[in-house]
Amino acid sequence: MPTTLVLVRHGETDWNRDRRFQGRADQPLNETGRAQAEELAEILHDEPVSVLYTSPLRRASETAEILAERLGLEARPLDALLEIDVGTWEGLTIDDVRVRFPEQATVDWRSGWEDGETYTGLEQRVIPALLELGSRHDGEHILAVTHAGPLRAAIASSLSLAYEDARPLIGPLANCAVYRFAIRDGALERVD
Repeated sequence: MPTTLVLVRHGETDWNRDRRFQGRADQPLNETGRAQAEELAEILHDEPVSVLYTSPLRRASETAEILAERLGLEARPLDALLEIDVGTWEGLTIDDVRVRFPEQATVDWRSGWEDGETYTGLEQRVIPALLELGSRHDGEHILAVTHAGPLRAAIASSLSLAYEDARPLIGPLANCAVYRFAIRDGALERVD
């Protein structure tokens, strides 16, 4: 029986609402984000989750704590679930970037940030960690709260595509969106 991995994006923050690059900024959930997490806890209540992991960033850990309370689990921090580091773009909107870094706004920054993390680096951090969770919890039902970057990396891996190739196919990811994977034969497979 394969391991089931349920990946969840954290609830909304003010920076999500304002469309700011968050990266590693430690923003809390806003009222909408807490309500989203409460609603998600109700939706996931009957899933046979045996273990819960979370990015240590506040927006994810707050989401995970709400889920943990409802599911009767302890949220375990896992650094590999951190969001991509967007370097000096942290806290900026795309309009801010166009003003402050016009030369960067016109290049294909979607491959990552020179003063932060590349998408290749993100994939190399996230995918092995998710597969390791599958080995550590063989045949179990794992829930992990993370961010859009790691979620896109997992989806890309399940499609056997590089992040940069998969990103246009994936599109935006809603706050508290849920994506289910099976971990089988050392690979992620989408099951939803």
